[in-house]
Amino acid sequence: MGSFLSRSLEPIKVAASPEVTNSAEPLPLAAPEAPTSPAEAPLFNNCWSCRVLSGSGLIGAGGYVYWVARKPMKLGYAPSPGTITQMVIGISIACWGVVILSDPKGKAFRAE
Repeated sequence: MGSFLSRSLEPIKVAASPEVTNSAEPLPLAAPEAPTSPAEAPLFNNCWSCRVLSGSGLIGAGGYVYWVARKPMKLGYAPSPGTITQMVIGISIACWGVVILSDPKGKAFRAE
């Protein structure tokens, strides 16, 4: 089992359906593509500008989700489980943006 991102984006070649013939031997199918090795370049390179744009966008989106959840509480309504869940999701989205900006594994590179 593999995800979409672990496979290459090149189309897989499949043998075309042969015309109806009286041949006793069927045509062989194209060989399946070999699995990609981890030493290959990643599908999407994490350049600095991409990380800044996506990280700050996620921080902003998480802040907005959190702010929308907090608004009824500021008006005096008691928080419901849904409101608390929305606040947690907002904080999680913002933390995801911080992780993208900080690049903890150091795999990103600066595009020149």
